[in-house]
Amino acid sequence: MNRKHVTVGSIFIGIMVVGGCGQGRQTDVGKMGDYVLVWADEFNEDGRPNPANWTYEHGFVRNEELQWYQPENAFCEGGMLIIEARRERVPNPRYTPDSRSWRRSRQYAEYTSACLKRPGLGEWKYGRFLIRAKIDARPGLWPAIWTLGSARGWPGCGEIDIMEYYRGLILANACWDGGGGRPAWDDLKKPIEAFGDPDWSKKFHIWRMDWDEAEIRLYVDDLLLNTIDLSKTINNDDERANPFHEPHYILLNMAIGGTQGGDPLGTAFPARFEVDYVRVYQKKQP
Repeated sequence: MNRKHVTVGSIFIGIMVVGGCGQGRQTDVGKMGDYVLVWADEFNEDGRPNPANWTYEHGFVRNEELQWYQPENAFCEGGMLIIEARRERVPNPRYTPDSRSWRRSRQYAEYTSACLKRPGLGEWKYGRFLIRAKIDARPGLWPAIWTLGSARGWPGCGEIDIMEYYRGLILANACWDGGGGRPAWDDLKKPIEAFGDPDWSKKFHIWRMDWDEAEIRLYVDDLLLNTIDLSKTINNDDERANPFHEPHYILLNMAIGGTQGGDPLGTAFPARFEVDYVRVYQKKQP
């Protein structure tokens, strides 16, 4: 039995690793300063993800995506969370032949995948979020690491895309209510080609969010992608709330196709989105 180590400021934290699956991993990015670890999932137990940490989305959910979300497509293996997208036909129990709803007009889903989330299981306002993961960047795939608030519906709840990928682009975004229920976006799109590494999507990377009262800063491997000024993220509605001064929960998913994901027909399946760990740090209380 080995031990996965995380150094947080002057505090040394040992996290048990079964079967040596933590060997050779990068465990930290940058200087942690006065941050302390408040929650983590290291995915070290093979089998289904810990139900104390994650719940799931089900069925057709958003963006006219092609996949049917189901818990069966998420599992832990060798110290990793695997979200596996599959080409398989499943019946849509809500199918209504004459429906104008994209969720009901499809008799079948031709793909399955999973979306894990944490509403009601743990939400945080501010902190440093570190996620080490490897994405599949082939056509039609749409993996994401993101957060939502729970105080109200979307987009007024706020959305932070720590990592989003589709059609050759890495995105680092946030949105809020721009008025009339339409999202206002502060977004960044960076082509994978700009990293200058043809094998970039075959490697693990560390996505990071630093979030405080003034800004959200989104990074990959210590490269700053986007800075979001929170003085400008006030919902344009009667409430005038700032959703980034409220707690958010984490989501991990792999979507397929839809409004942004592209065409998956030429892509071989299964496809895997692999997550080594999710860690949340917050500043020490005085």
